[in-house]
Amino acid sequence: MTSKQRAYLKSLAMTMNPILQIGKSGVTPEVTASVSEALAARELIKIHVLQNCTFDIGEMADTLAERTRSQVVQIIGKKIVLYKEGKDDKKKIVLP
Repeated sequence: MTSKQRAYLKSLAMTMNPILQIGKSGVTPEVTASVSEALAARELIKIHVLQNCTFDIGEMADTLAERTRSQVVQIIGKKIVLYKEGKDDKKKIVLP
């Protein structure tokens, strides 16, 4: 992913609300499955990490990206933005 594409995805993610939350149990198989389903439906998702989560956010983002075969767009504070190119042409985000 180029820096121009990453910047474009960041601009799209700014207006999004988080659709998933990660709690104190961290990245569980259930969380991974939910993230995978959300990426299949939307391509670009924002995840909120709750205050009671003691795990490192960067490591969690990398783990989720590896398990779902997606890419980490950005990590800001307690929010993670992930992108995975979709298969459906109608809902596809066109990158510059």
